[in-house]
Amino acid sequence: MAAPPQTVPRIAPQRTAALALFLLTTLNLFNFIDRYILPGVQPLVQKEFRVDDAQIGLLTTVFFFVYMIAAPLTGWLGDRFPRKPLIIVGALLWSIATLFTAWVHDYETLLIRHAIVGVGEATFSIYAPALLADFYPEADRNRILSIFYLTIPVGGALGYLTGGILGQHYGWRMPFFIAALPGALIAIAFLFVREPQRGSADSLAPTLNRTTLSGLTRNPAFWCATLGLAMWTFAVGGISTWLPTFLVRFGARSVAGAGTIAGGLTVVCGLLGTIAGGWIAQRWQRRNHRALYLLSGWGSILAIPFAAAVFFGPPSIFIAAAFLAELFLFLGTGPLNAAIVNSVAAPIRATAISVNLLVIHLLGDAFSPHLIGRVSDATNLRIGLGSTLVTLAVSGLILFRGARYAPPLSPATAVGP
Repeated sequence: MAAPPQTVPRIAPQRTAALALFLLTTLNLFNFIDRYILPGVQPLVQKEFRVDDAQIGLLTTVFFFVYMIAAPLTGWLGDRFPRKPLIIVGALLWSIATLFTAWVHDYETLLIRHAIVGVGEATFSIYAPALLADFYPEADRNRILSIFYLTIPVGGALGYLTGGILGQHYGWRMPFFIAALPGALIAIAFLFVREPQRGSADSLAPTLNRTTLSGLTRNPAFWCATLGLAMWTFAVGGISTWLPTFLVRFGARSVAGAGTIAGGLTVVCGLLGTIAGGWIAQRWQRRNHRALYLLSGWGSILAIPFAAAVFFGPPSIFIAAAFLAELFLFLGTGPLNAAIVNSVAAPIRATAISVNLLVIHLLGDAFSPHLIGRVSDATNLRIGLGSTLVTLAVSGLILFRGARYAPPLSPATAVGP
């Protein structure tokens, strides 16, 4: 592969990169607000449409199923066409679909609404990390993606809170409007960001495993990170979907109270865990290039005993145990996504991210909410959520194995900020 022409700066101007990070992070915030409103209003939706746990879990399954189907096509487009217009179109699509929630008056229409939102989110979730990788070099990507993915706990928490509080007072449809208009406005503002040259910030060697689709199938650094994240996603997707409902049933909380607790825990633990994980990994990788995998693996393993205490312990320890479980779960948010981005080079990065999204949702949260719901219908929700403990253990083991394949940072990038 030829090196980028010397007349083109390898790194985009700092102000342009900072603006892109700010807009993409803000857009991702509203993306996750929209995604986590449903768990906050699930008891209200169940009451109106008279559906069981398996059916309410199917809403999230349908969303991720369409999300997965759209991912390969969007990844292919992202490696061949400018990503900025694709990001804008995708964000506008899910924003408009969210507005149409006002006209949802039956369960089947709600399924369709979730499917359309899945198409829009599939574009943004693939192109944003790939585009950020062209603004920042390898050693900076853990820090940058830790900032970008702070929106998962913050957006999830705000989704829980707006869903539970506004839903209880104004009906379950009202909270969905919170994310729609801001998402559209931010997408339009992104028109003013100049897209950098593809691969302009890469410095690692462009090997066949990193630059070709055939090589991707033999790239152990990519596959260990992807499969480890898939098992983590099974657990986190299932827990996040059912935690408010669990608190209503076993914690004697109201819908608003459960949403407030789940939202508060998610935002505090998510912020602390993501910031701490990004900070630790950024320094650890200066001495050990395997740090992104190792820290993520330990996060999954250390969360297990505290998650078990939530699911099977007495209500008096719910809050403390959930705090520690979520804190450890979010340690690897930035590091693991940085590991995935760094495992491939620019020519196939969008495609690789789309394959990653396909796999992590196919094996993870596309089915875990529905499966947990089915187990809950047959037994109880404690046992249903207990299945996530097994996948967390598998996640940790895969990531520890994957650490041996982590690509070493070059001397030019190993210093970090």
